[in-house]
Amino acid sequence: GANVEMHQVLGDENIFLFGLKAHEVAELKHNGYKSYEYYIHNNDLRSVVEQLNLGFGDGINYDDIARRLLFGDGGPADEYLLLADFESYRDAHARAGQAYQDPKRWNKMSLMNIARSGIFAADRSIRDYAKDIWNVPVREIK
Repeated sequence: GANVEMHQVLGDENIFLFGLKAHEVAELKHNGYKSYEYYIHNNDLRSVVEQLNLGFGDGINYDDIARRLLFGDGGPADEYLLLADFESYRDAHARAGQAYQDPKRWNKMSLMNIARSGIFAADRSIRDYAKDIWNVPVREIK
């Protein structure tokens, strides 16, 4: 929801979109999403998941995350289709890195994001929810 709204306000040129579209998610789930297939067929993704199993030297065990992504561990495996979005995320990350290397472009994008972010202010959101969803009186601020 919020990402769609942000994209509408910012436009393609000021945002780094990635991931499946809603109809692609529906189709993938309808056809039987198997996160393990992404893991098996992508060496880089497999390395990331294996690193979860090994940990990061911080004394915290992350193997439960790997199990949940691959096998579900009590629920559906990778319920948010993170593994399916992996390559798209990497591509967006690379595009962001390229944009950052061009200071003029990066600064323009940053300013456009700042200038167009007012619609996402908490005050506006709460006012709209109060009026349109909760149906409670709203006092207009002058």
